Amino acid sequence: MLSRNQSHTRIRSGWTILVGVVVFSLLLTGCRTGTPKVYHVGILGVPSFPDATSGFKAKMTELGYVEGKNIVYDARDYDPATAKGILQKFIADKVDLIFAYSTASALDAKAATQGTNIPVVFALATLEGSSLVDSQRAPGGNITGARFPAPEITAKRFELLHQMLPQLKRLYITYDPTYPTAKSVLAALRPDVASSGVTLVEEQISKAEDIAANLKVREASNDIGMDAILILPETLSQSAVGYGAISKFAAAHNIPVVGNIMSQVQQGALFFYAPAVVGWQGGGDAGGQNLQRHSRRHHSGGHTRVAANH
Repeated sequence: MLSRNQSHTRIRSGWTILVGVVVFSLLLTGCRTGTPKVYHVGILGVPSFPDATSGFKAKMTELGYVEGKNIVYDARDYDPATAKGILQKFIADKVDLIFAYSTASALDAKAATQGTNIPVVFALATLEGSSLVDSQRAPGGNITGARFPAPEITAKRFELLHQMLPQLKRLYITYDPTYPTAKSVLAALRPDVASSGVTLVEEQISKAEDIAANLKVREASNDIGMDAILILPETLSQSAVGYGAISKFAAAHNIPVVGNIMSQVQQGALFFYAPAVVGWQGGGDAGGQNLQRHSRRHHSGGHTRVAANH
């Protein structure tokens, strides 16, 4: 099992190639003037991935771009309601580059910078089913970045869950069907769930508050209609309101949750799986307690060791 510090270190190391792209873009900008300059970078990212910003800055510092000395960051949290105004400010401030993470924030950044010479670099973004790039080999326009394999990761999370809970019959998911990754993620998940003999219980929502309302209805019935919950890579179920409702419901009904980010594991989710990070509730004791509570299957050492593909 990876420690929290190990996980954070591996998150940061995962930005190396991406930061190289950013540095190349900044060097081109500096070459236009022929004189040293202070670079301005706008960052727009989902608040559920704070390590993306800190890791990005840390790697830039290693490469000689020191915050407050030769580079300045304007880091903002992504919210669909405010993103347009934030991006307009970045453009008005004539930032040298925009770093956007999450599919939705990257799409908004791409749209906002059309007709400008501001490059956009994205991370944690799914390409399938979106208009983010022309193709993976030739992204086109002013945008490039690192693909986040959300369809494959979601399918793998289900696979791991089913290995831990072979008696699983009903898997609950809730999501915004208009979110850019929804179609590609569901296309990967649905066949795997069906072939495993598990029923996928889908709840579509349009706002985070819908989650608590839907769970309340289930709570009032004789059968809540689920044996486990899988958090999809979309914003509503990961918001403070949305995940707060899910976490409270799961604890009250002893329902295991597969998280999408480390903080959800720290709040009680059984586990999460990602390419560079494997997260478990802190310590073997807590991990063992979670698994013992949710499964009769025995695991050496009280927890399952999960390895990520790199």
